[in-house]
Amino acid sequence: MDSCLMVWHMKPQSRAYRFTGHKDAVTCVNFSPSGHLLASGSRDKTVRIWVPNVKGESTVFRAHTATVRSVHFCSDGQSFVTASDDKTVKVWATHRQKFLFSLSQHINWVRCAKFSPDGRLIVSASDDKTVKLWDKSSRECVHSYCEHGGFVTYVDFHPSGTCIAAAGMDNTVKVWDVRTHRLLQHYQLHSAAVNGLSFHPSGNYLITASSDSTLKILDLMEGRLLYTLHGHQGPATTVAFSRTGEYFASGGSDEQVMVWKSNFDIVDHGEVTKVPRPPATLASSMGNLPEVDFPVLPGRGRSVESVQSQPQEPVSVPQTLTSTLEHIVGQLDVLTQTVSILEQRLTLTEDKLKQCLENQQLIMQRATP
Repeated sequence: MDSCLMVWHMKPQSRAYRFTGHKDAVTCVNFSPSGHLLASGSRDKTVRIWVPNVKGESTVFRAHTATVRSVHFCSDGQSFVTASDDKTVKVWATHRQKFLFSLSQHINWVRCAKFSPDGRLIVSASDDKTVKLWDKSSRECVHSYCEHGGFVTYVDFHPSGTCIAAAGMDNTVKVWDVRTHRLLQHYQLHSAAVNGLSFHPSGNYLITASSDSTLKILDLMEGRLLYTLHGHQGPATTVAFSRTGEYFASGGSDEQVMVWKSNFDIVDHGEVTKVPRPPATLASSMGNLPEVDFPVLPGRGRSVESVQSQPQEPVSVPQTLTSTLEHIVGQLDVLTQTVSILEQRLTLTEDKLKQCLENQQLIMQRATP
């Protein structure tokens, strides 16, 4: 919201780069596949292509007639796609930012647009409550998914390219097959709008970020919730796995970026990353064990059991245990908030004390002849 970009280095004590240039809030950022370029979109209606080094040089061009909501490079790095409040999706050549073509069938703001892993398809999500699938070569809309009950905030392709996941203001996440256009999975686990999501590179897990301040990790193979992460104070606005899946980062309205270690089973990951598999076909996964989620305090990752293990019989959770766990989760929420408030008060007290000491020094200096 401060019109700046920050490029952080994962190595400790390394310098971060702060890039200025946009005239209004920066809404989206995306590295090119090689990592040599960085694209950003803004409320100022422009897209900037940056060289992420100390100089922070950028080329700027007016991409749309309204806020640019999304920017995403194709896997070959030769082109990128933008989405905007002007209701259009545009495709550009990376070299000299040459305009290639526009896709304009949405009838409301377009929040997000992504290339498929092979670069042949484009998917877009809009406030017209639809997700549209486009063929890049013919530039035609292949299919419209209309099952969302509210604005669609975010959409992305599964690493296999066979399906898409979309997040909505109706608190849901839906997974569709892009070949049959069938709804595969439907998750209704958040208590507020889902703002972002990201597939693990193995294709076995999906992480979501919501205005209910939580992140949730879903097991797509079993179609169930694995963990609920409590870290942000206020809406979690964005989330993304690293290229290897070893880490994920989340951003929130609390002005914080948190980097988490995935702690997924490394051996299992090594086996499954070779061929990302599409999720299991489940018509609906609404409320699959949402009561027994695990709160994770900031900085505490949890290891996820290998999904390669022997299938277990479904366990029914007694009502008393469910309510007890819900109570514990609620208490932990309160505890997290209390600690945050105490930290804020402590900072305030330290500032006041510092001010008092400075004032005292000034008085002493004046009193000394």
